[in-house]
Amino acid sequence: MILQADPGAMIGNFLPLILIVVVMYLFFIRPTAKKQKAQSKFVNELKKGDKVATSSGIIGTITKLDEKTATLQISQKGYVDVLRSTISNELTEELNK
Repeated sequence: MILQADPGAMIGNFLPLILIVVVMYLFFIRPTAKKQKAQSKFVNELKKGDKVATSSGIIGTITKLDEKTATLQISQKGYVDVLRSTISNELTEELNK
């Protein structure tokens, strides 16, 4: 005698697993992907003259942009080269208040 599983019971067994995957997507994967997309768009739209802050806390004005780097003027005679990906915030409007 061969026992066959009830299709309704099989779905019931997998329902908690499916719900966990959906919750993980909604609360972890989707927001992270949206944040990465917004950061990438922000980095691509940087322009000369923007006042920015890096992820390490350096505040300066962009004086030169390359494909992967940016030169920030951090004081009257101080310049520093940083990776574009480390620029985290634009402060142009905040510093002009």
